[in-house]
Amino acid sequence: MTLSFPFALTFLGSASRMAAASMLAVGLFTSATGMAQEPTGAESSSTSWGLGLGVMSEQGPYTGVGRDNTPVPLLQFENRYLHLFGPQVEFKLPSLDISDSQQLNFGIVGKYDGSGYEEDDAPILNDMDKRKGGFWAGAKVEWSTDFVDVSAEWLADASGNSKGQVVSLGLERTWRFGNRVLLTPHVGASWQDDKAIDYYYGVRDNEVRLGRPAYAGESATNIEAGVRGVYMFDKHHSALMGIEVTSLADEIKDSPLVDRSTTNSVFLGYIYRF
Repeated sequence: MTLSFPFALTFLGSASRMAAASMLAVGLFTSATGMAQEPTGAESSSTSWGLGLGVMSEQGPYTGVGRDNTPVPLLQFENRYLHLFGPQVEFKLPSLDISDSQQLNFGIVGKYDGSGYEEDDAPILNDMDKRKGGFWAGAKVEWSTDFVDVSAEWLADASGNSKGQVVSLGLERTWRFGNRVLLTPHVGASWQDDKAIDYYYGVRDNEVRLGRPAYAGESATNIEAGVRGVYMFDKHHSALMGIEVTSLADEIKDSPLVDRSTTNSVFLGYIYRF
């Protein structure tokens, strides 16, 4: 069974929290789909889709921004060429079978990322220029084995707001308990270049205020860990759960806009698979 690792950036704002929830839920829904039906032969070309609703609870890194709880509608569509879930779309490329238990999967991906802020989001951001999210595009590869699944992804800011790049690596393994429960612990690292860090966490010369000195961001690597779970009532109805904690790099923690060393998110949802 191949599962998607939900590469996540740190988000702020309602649109971005929706993006974060969808990224987390991608792996959850893929788990539920795989549990309902292990496609083989002609079935592998079939189309599946689903609708659902979830709730994302997230604590972001910026000073003065409290925990936010946001309802998130879920829409999924997948066939042999395309996988769409929320703000993420993947165009599947041909896979490479290494052996009976190992496979390399390739894809071209695009994601809408609502990261950023407006000055009225928190007092520390007063008189700051607005930071926008945007559309990110790149490529991914997954090495699937019986023991562990390894993922790598590269994304660039195609919208040109931050002009940044992100490279993510992840490890995960899925345990199946009976015919209803899947648990998938995962760990990973996400590297962001200096342009991305400076755009979202830097303070420009014209934004300097008392208690908010100038700050130029440098490239940084965040460490992520979490667990996803699926409880399948039957082949159509599934409950989803996801918990993720991100340890922020020093280059982010040192920003005068940030007062936390970690961020975390919890996702609960339900999805109906047609």
